[in-house]
Amino acid sequence: MLGDNSALIEIERLTKLFGAFTAVQDVSFTVNQGEVVGFLGPNGAGKSTTMKMLAGFVAPSAGTARILGEDVVDRAVAARRHLGFLPEGAPTYPEMTVSAFLAFVARVRGFSGRQVGERVAEAMQLTTLEGVRLQPIETLSKGFKRRVGLAQALLHDPPVLVLDEPTDGLDPNQKREVRDLLVRMAPSKAIVISTHLLEEVSAICTRAVVIARGRVVADETPAALARRGPTMDAVFRDLTLTPLLGPETAAGEG
Repeated sequence: MLGDNSALIEIERLTKLFGAFTAVQDVSFTVNQGEVVGFLGPNGAGKSTTMKMLAGFVAPSAGTARILGEDVVDRAVAARRHLGFLPEGAPTYPEMTVSAFLAFVARVRGFSGRQVGERVAEAMQLTTLEGVRLQPIETLSKGFKRRVGLAQALLHDPPVLVLDEPTDGLDPNQKREVRDLLVRMAPSKAIVISTHLLEEVSAICTRAVVIARGRVVADETPAALARRGPTMDAVFRDLTLTPLLGPETAAGEG
């Protein structure tokens, strides 16, 4: 329920227009402490735009989003203090080493002196980056770059995590390590992750919110989602094809 004091994330009728195009329309949901919500949808559904609005990187055209009660527009700095955000592509400063970049992020987050080293060491330990700490980020594999992005999101131990494809580019062992990490952290946080992997939803999520063409089309348990089909593509098709494209088009899709 919106406005519930236990909700660390509140999204209420969030809408984003780009000219005449409606990217996100009337999206509403909350996330309580201890919940890991899978935010799912086909390509172009509005996932990343919604996550960027929640993180304060894109201004909504209408609606509100709050993190620990702080409006992400009116109280942007206060809201971001409670947030760890891993955006699509995880932009960094590629010429910096891993440790130098994370130290920079720590100082931006307000840490100083010994705290900087402590926060960097903890973030690298959580994301298994010690072995590449002195390498320039531009020399890393896609998977290691993704882990650097995750490390900067976790560095200040925020109560809210918003993670766009956190295991993208990781090998199977690395995926398992990140999933295990999120499960361990979940009791003290509210976590939203986007993913295209049904197995990931089943492994770590307590709820699944599905968006298509800018609107929420499902908010249910991972088990209920899995019953719709064996893959995420099958789930999206079951949830969205007929209502969005119409029965005539659906029939033509076979």
